[in-house]
This record gives sequence, structure tokens and C-alpha cells, in this order.
Amino acid sequence: MQDKRYAAGDTVVYAAQGVCRVEGIEQKDFGGAPVEYYVLKPVEAPHSTVYVPVGNPALTGKMRRVLSPEEVRELIQAMPQEPSAWVEDENARKETYRRILSQGDQRELIRAIKAVYLHQKSLREQGKKLHMADERFFKEAEKILYSEFALVLHLQPDQVLPFITQQIEESGGRQEA
Repeated sequence: MQDKRYAAGDTVVYAAQGVCRVEGIEQKDFGGAPVEYYVLKPVEAPHSTVYVPVGNPALTGKMRRVLSPEEVRELIQAMPQEPSAWVEDENARKETYRRILSQGDQRELIRAIKAVYLHQKSLREQGKKLHMADERFFKEAEKILYSEFALVLHLQPDQVLPFITQQIEESGGRQEA
């Protein structure tokens, strides 16, 4: 099994926080006994600090190194083939969104973004709008995914969607992202 220990200067994705820089590992006493924590600075919120207990596999399991440029390009190329399934039941959909955001898995984010996008497109054709909770999730999921893509591909966040669209069109995918 690969050692997943991170060091100061590493760039990671931490679930719903998105892309973070590891500032270091520090001992903190937040509840009676000193514990080692990864100190993370979210790229999107540099004034925030996130502490992740080094010895808590449930939380460190939500951390991963950022993808390589090749891995990002592979994900983009696979987008047209990714399945998307709209969850009709609102409560089940909210629970699904919560789980996807807390895990931060790119493929799940892509599938969910695609499902919401296609649902939104269908609603627009009927003259309707997306539910506010769906809109919030859509924006949050895009932010998490696109911030990593932007960092890895050296793009501005607002350049990510046009880049994805261009890559898919060039490969003949013809799927809207």
C-alpha cells in the first residue's frame, strides 16, 4: 500500500474544500490531548485553515494528491461516455449531492454535474428553472472540479469550461459539458 503521508508544500484535494496546499503538520490540542494534524490552506479561501487529524483514516481518506495534466485530459476525454442519472426524489438527490461533495471523487462530480446540467437544459426548454438546492450543488461541484483542472492545466477558472468543451469537440465527443 502506498504511503499517503503528505508534506509541507504538497498540493492536495480535500473533499468539499477542493484544492489545498499543505502548510505543514502540527501538534494541536483541540480536545484534551495533543494530536498531529495536517494544516491545509484552501486555494479558493486562503484565509481559511483546515486541520485534518493525521491519524484519522476516515478524514485523511478524503485527501488525495491533485491529478496530473494527463489524468485531467483523460477525464475530459471520458466525459461524453460518463453516465448521468437524474435522481427524481428530492431528498435522495440532496443526500447523493452531500455524499458526492464530501468524497470529492472527480468521476462522481462529473456524473452529477452532467446530470444536473442535462436536467437544467430540459427545464429551460419547458420555460422552468432549476431548483435552488440543485443550482447550489451544481456551482459547488463545478468549483471543486474546475479549481483542480485550472491549477493542473495552468488555466484561469473561467477558462476551464471552454477548454473542456473544445477538447471534447476536437475529439469528436460532441457532448456539452
